[in-house]
Amino acid sequence: MKIVNLTLRTAISASLAASGVVHAYLYIHGYRDIPAVGSAFLLQGSVFCALAVLILAGGPAWMQHVAAIGAAGSLVAFALSRTAGLFGFTETGWQPSPYAAITVVAEVLTLLLVGTTARFSASSRTARSSRRW
Repeated sequence: MKIVNLTLRTAISASLAASGVVHAYLYIHGYRDIPAVGSAFLLQGSVFCALAVLILAGGPAWMQHVAAIGAAGSLVAFALSRTAGLFGFTETGWQPSPYAAITVVAEVLTLLLVGTTARFSASSRTARSSRRW
């Protein structure tokens, strides 16, 4: 079971880091000049990279839930930026390519991995408690 936890933690960290690095890269390469959105890209890049390191190091489970909330929020922001706009900012399609696709895949993967981890943890807790009786 420990190898499964380590594998899931590593995968969550990798998907978070991928999204964080892409957002930091985009901030440096032009998004810093966009009011509100630029600073959000810098904040997300920083938080996701920090969470990736902390989760990989074995941080508490609530950090994975924070990662899932962040990934979900990022996906909502992505959708808003392509539809109604976000703080007056809009983009079209999968631009900037390939970065938009990379972050969407990384954030969906983060959600799936955190869900898998939560489900795995719940089932192993149930198995342990049933063995005690």
